[in-house]
Amino acid sequence: MTVKKIILIILGTISLAIGVIGIFVPGLPTTAFLLLTAALYMRSSDKLYQKLLANKILGPYITDFQVNKGMTRGTKIRAIGTMWFMITISSVFFIDPLSIKLIVISLGIIGTIVMGFIVRTVDKGDNYKQ
Repeated sequence: MTVKKIILIILGTISLAIGVIGIFVPGLPTTAFLLLTAALYMRSSDKLYQKLLANKILGPYITDFQVNKGMTRGTKIRAIGTMWFMITISSVFFIDPLSIKLIVISLGIIGTIVMGFIVRTVDKGDNYKQ
């Protein structure tokens, strides 16, 4: 194994960890880090790439985005809803300083704009593949 592949595997694993943390931390994008992980693993280790795609929880996010080049409206709604649920819980119960609450809410607004308007919306029509 080359040094380049080892570095890509390490970076992919770090990206995977951040993506998984992003499931629980509001404002931290999950899908972007999972896609980065997939790209890094694809270039370094076919075994890790296949394990990532085969994962019951993370695999469908990556496969769906790669195959369809976007997200369905339902997936976007669930992702944005989950993000705002976590932002609300965090802001009400866990974050005390107003300045930090405003930062978290601002990141949520940015995430909503990106997910809602920049990430392509695909329909489950003729070209949609599962």
